[in-house]
Amino acid sequence: MRMTRLRLFSIPALLVGLVFFAASLTPSMIPRGPLIQGVLGGLVTALGYLAARIVALIWYAADMPVLTGKAARWAVILCSVAVLVLFGWTLMSSMGWQNDLRAKMGMKLSDERGLLVMLLAAAVTFALAFAIGAAVAWLFRRLRSWFYRIMPPRRANVLGVIAVALILFVITRDGILDRVVTGLDEGYAAAQELFDTAPPPPAQAGVPGGPESLIDWGAMGQPGREFVTSGPDAQAIAAFTGRPALDPIRVYVGRADGDTAHERARLALAELQRLGAFDREVLVVASPTGTGWLDPGSHDPLEYMHDGDIATVAAQYSYLQSPLALILETTTGLDTATALLEVVHDYWKTLPPDDRPRFYVHGLSLGAWSSMYATNLFRLVNDPIDGALWAGPPFPSNFWNYVQNARDPDSPWVLPRIGDGSLVRYASHVADASDAAADWGDMRIVFLQYSSDPIVFYDPYSLWRAPPWMNEPPAEDASSHMSFMPIVTQFQLALDMALSFGAPPGHGHAYYAQDYIAPWVQVTAPADWTDADTERLKAHCDNGFQMGCTND
Repeated sequence: MRMTRLRLFSIPALLVGLVFFAASLTPSMIPRGPLIQGVLGGLVTALGYLAARIVALIWYAADMPVLTGKAARWAVILCSVAVLVLFGWTLMSSMGWQNDLRAKMGMKLSDERGLLVMLLAAAVTFALAFAIGAAVAWLFRRLRSWFYRIMPPRRANVLGVIAVALILFVITRDGILDRVVTGLDEGYAAAQELFDTAPPPPAQAGVPGGPESLIDWGAMGQPGREFVTSGPDAQAIAAFTGRPALDPIRVYVGRADGDTAHERARLALAELQRLGAFDREVLVVASPTGTGWLDPGSHDPLEYMHDGDIATVAAQYSYLQSPLALILETTTGLDTATALLEVVHDYWKTLPPDDRPRFYVHGLSLGAWSSMYATNLFRLVNDPIDGALWAGPPFPSNFWNYVQNARDPDSPWVLPRIGDGSLVRYASHVADASDAAADWGDMRIVFLQYSSDPIVFYDPYSLWRAPPWMNEPPAEDASSHMSFMPIVTQFQLALDMALSFGAPPGHGHAYYAQDYIAPWVQVTAPADWTDADTERLKAHCDNGFQMGCTND
């Protein structure tokens, strides 16, 4: 019995797992709380343990020499002491590393009590992972013993591995995962349907979903209803600017407003025409995030700086949160953004150049990705758009990657310079896209990206090599203790993506009004606008992340 247990659990493999745990304690892009760090530590410990067991199996299968007797015991003792010293040092240092990063982001510092929470969470997580692994191993042994009855051992081993892999694939991909995704999609759809019974349709004829509107209020969905009924009106804008103002036009088509992307796009165009959107000074085609949400911190300031003489249109493509929509409904988002931009832009091109609005595109996060995809070469030549502001562009975005890799080699990866700055510029929480070697050309493109945003700077190849930004001096809100470690860095950055939405405003993936304002000024060049106006609007909108700036 004793020998069976020793074979089932390996002390050397656990030591390798603890090395992985120690590595996971080093800081990454987003500060981690004790519970999150514990879960991460437990997972990477299990991963290190598994990797060590696999290497050991290969070693034994190759009939390589192994230590035995007293030499093996002393090797285990010495390695245990070294690993425990390393683990203890990183454990004691981890709180300082995390607090250094928290201080740079203006977050509350953690204390020693979090260490106990972290260790307990890690132990539970590792135990669960170990139990799952033991169950898989048990399944393999049962299948292999059955195959032994009908075929030679070598063939039975191979088929046993294949059978277990197929069973796990079917259970996770075609069973659990499909049901979870379907449940999430239906859950978000149901949540939006529940909103149908809450507020009545707007009474104003100038609001989509109201009297004479071509868009069904009940099918618009909660994000769309909030978008078209919120934001500053003419009175609020005039009170701030001291100039006459118009009520901004906001058009939103819900996913349930049409069966296809082109059907919804044509409905959006018809509503724009009904409301006189093409008589305005500025027209913005915006792409929402996965659930259909549009950030008021971006749209409200733009309406102030253009005296309300602006129309914005968007179309919903999903009910899922952006991370799920990014993985599961990528094509839907790209198709919807392309259809909307194509239909609206094609109509806009038919209007006289001196009697049509200036045309801009915009998107945040997954909306930035789909907007960039839709803004292809045909939108940038012949009769091009006037500009774009893309915030928090996700790392897979082809156009963003193309521009990033065209940067001046002497400029940082997180805030690059592109040529002379006449076409493309970058902004962040410390840069407003005003600094460039040349004046703007006919088209203006700005990327707004925070240096601590893992949605932007995650690198799939960090499994075995450092991302480009890790080879440069750390940014203002990055830890000087961050270093690359194969496998572990990949897990850290993946976890950072999940945590980035809860980062303080101005960090991670938490984009907010103050950092949109100056880039919008650069992109849309509002008439008679001054730096003092920018600062005054920032102060007016200083009411928190995701709250817009409709308050006085």
